[in-house]
Amino acid sequence: MRVAGLSFRGAGQRNGTDLLAQQKTEKTELLRRAGKEVTRNADDLDAAQRAEVARLQARDTQVRSHEAAHLAVAGGIATGGASFTYQQGPDGRMYAVGGEVPIAVSPGKDPEETVRKMRQVAIAAMAPADPSPQDYAVAASARAEELKALQALRKLQDESAKQEGLKVYTAVARDVTGA
Repeated sequence: MRVAGLSFRGAGQRNGTDLLAQQKTEKTELLRRAGKEVTRNADDLDAAQRAEVARLQARDTQVRSHEAAHLAVAGGIATGGASFTYQQGPDGRMYAVGGEVPIAVSPGKDPEETVRKMRQVAIAAMAPADPSPQDYAVAASARAEELKALQALRKLQDESAKQEGLKVYTAVARDVTGA
């Protein structure tokens, strides 16, 4: 019964809006129990839930751009695409809250290749505008491996220079002695 713009319902009576809301709630609950993702309208969320969705959306954007930065400069050292860790928001949608890009950090065939590869690893690790502690650790490890490879390269160059010097010395000694 409707009187002067007010709505009155007797016990057990429901208007169409109430019935639809109840059916939607029941359907949502059934889908949740079945382990399926359930999306909700922003209008169905309270202020705290909307704030949580906004926080998750911002984090999702940040995580995706962070991992995209790694991939953009990784080149051939990336062994796959980005993978993400997700969290379900109050709206039922899944948001990326963490991620990683697999990168080959094994040494190269020789010290020169290792130096090039470790420099690329460090660059890829530090590519995002906001490197994570893990990114810093990967870059530091790559720099340490690069330094080891540079030492090995210098040792090879020193040995080569010694061999070249020995050849020159031997040639000069032959010229001087006539042998």
